[in-house]
Amino acid sequence: MKKLVFILLVPFMLSPGSGCIKDKGCQAKTVASEEGAILNFAATNGITATKHASGMYYQIINQGSGPTPTPTSTLSVKYTGKFTNGTIFEQVITTPVSFTLSGVIPGWQLGLPLIQKGGIIKLIIPSSLGYGCSDYGSIPGSSVLYFEIELVDVL
Repeated sequence: MKKLVFILLVPFMLSPGSGCIKDKGCQAKTVASEEGAILNFAATNGITATKHASGMYYQIINQGSGPTPTPTSTLSVKYTGKFTNGTIFEQVITTPVSFTLSGVIPGWQLGLPLIQKGGIIKLIIPSSLGYGCSDYGSIPGSSVLYFEIELVDVL
């Protein structure tokens, strides 16, 4: 559970395009430079994804019904987070975890409002909408991230 708090609940303090810590000298990847890997991952995994204006790809499995998340909403979710090589880096599938939408990575902030309470969505998030080019916990810098998320509740 502490790992979960570390990865998702710590507010993303850097702007979505920068994602770098000055002294590391990392270079943020552009969304365009990761699009090939994102499309390959989607095709390989049978994901019929739609491109969001941000460059993230998503597939709505179930729209859900009821309230739609806003930045100040408290959300309760179950999810699995994977790297594009299929390795799971985080999973919450039994007891949902709760957080404020404004306190998570930009990819989630953009993706979760596409569904409503009870909805299920798949997100393929370029690194610039994740953790940028810096390592973050067990997530290496410049990682494209894949999530399957069930929006259990919106408060």
